[in-house]
Order: sequence, then structure tokens, then C-alpha cells
Amino acid sequence: MVIKEVKNLLSFLTVLPVKMDNDLLSDCARYMFAFPIIGAFIGLIAGTVGWVAHQFLPGIVAGGLVTATLLWFTGLHHTDGLLDFGDGIMVHGTSERKIQVMHDQLTGAGGLSLGILTILITALAIGQINTNIIIPAIVVVEISAKLSMVVMARVGKATHQGMNTSFLNFMHGSKGTARLIAGLIISLAIAIPLLGWVGVIIILACILTSLVMTLIAHRNFNGVTGDIFGATNELSRLVSLITLLAVVSWI
Repeated sequence: MVIKEVKNLLSFLTVLPVKMDNDLLSDCARYMFAFPIIGAFIGLIAGTVGWVAHQFLPGIVAGGLVTATLLWFTGLHHTDGLLDFGDGIMVHGTSERKIQVMHDQLTGAGGLSLGILTILITALAIGQINTNIIIPAIVVVEISAKLSMVVMARVGKATHQGMNTSFLNFMHGSKGTARLIAGLIISLAIAIPLLGWVGVIIILACILTSLVMTLIAHRNFNGVTGDIFGATNELSRLVSLITLLAVVSWI
């Protein structure tokens, strides 16, 4: 992986003003296993905001600022998928009907409720993280969010031809398993030095979340879409935060 591919990953996953390349989509799909590296960068930025905020503000406010930073820095792309997923999952009918609702430009009660709850609980959970570990914690949590999409691309199937198809094709190709293993190694190589075995548990929680989301997607939509990838990112982040708080309080 060279500078061009890193720039494309940053352009795809963040709002940084990095010039897009003509090979943006194919590069991001080919190097999807490196998503956790970009997640670590995003987490470092947001975690630093949290550490500074905790020096002057109550935890709940600091948590809100960190959440806002995460949402803004990722361009709200995954949040949009979360809202669409919430609408689609609440609709009764065929998978085609559910996908149609997900693609609707309007946001319904299902999407709005899921979005509000996810963002609210995420902010509250971040506000409860001890200041001493908030930077490594947010780094590992964001790594997990990105790894969850890598796992989904490996185990899921596409509902139709679209932006998500390239990612699924590369992760299902002859090197798909190797790419998944690379993503896991990268994630653990960062998580273990930062949080020790707590980091391992968080990574395992994100993998389980991704598998559950894939199962839900297959049952309701007959596969995964770009919106479901985004929803998985947001929900895996939330599950990772809850797992972190549970483990830390237990020890």
C-alpha cells in the first residue's frame, strides 16, 4: 500500500480535503483490510478532543463533543446508512420492499428512533470513560467500527450491483481470507498495546456485532448494502463502547 491508496482511503472514510483519485473505489475495496488504520487515525483525533474537553467540561458534554467529532470527521456517511437501515428494518414485507424504503430520501420513525438512540447512548457512554484512557479507548473503539465492515464484507453477500459490490468482490476473491486476517492482525496489533486484553475483548465484540448484523441483513434484505455497512459501523462503535465500560467496571 502506497501514498495513493492511503489518500484514497482517507478521502473515502473522512472529510479531509484529499483529492480523489480515479481509482478511488477500487483502491478502497482492494485495501479494505486497512480500514482499521484509518479508524485509528479518526479515533486519535476524536480521543484527543475528548481528553481536552474532559479537562474543562463535565463528562456528558465531553462525550457529546467526541461523538460530534466522530460523526463530522466521517462526513455523516455511516450515520445516513444507520437512519436508512432503521427505516428498512421496521417495514413489513419483502426484501425488495425493505430495500426500496431504505433508498427513500425521507427518514421515517424507525430511522429517526434508531439514529437518536444510537447517537445519544454513544455520547453518554463516551462521557463515562475515564480521562486517563479516553484516547486509547476511542482509538480502539473506532478501529473496531471499521473492522466490523471488513468482517461483513467477507461473510456477507450483495443484494444488488452498487458501490458495495466492489468491496464484497475483493473480500470474497481468492485473497479474501488473507485480507480478513490482515485486518484482524492490524486491529489487534494496535488494540493490544493500547488496552491489553480489554482491547481483545472489544475486537471480539465488534466481530460478533458484525456477524449478527450480517445475519439480520440476509434475513431482511437478502444481503448487505452500502447503508447496512454504514449502520454496522455505527452500531459496532456503540457495542464496543458498552463492552469497554462493562469490562473496565468489572475489573
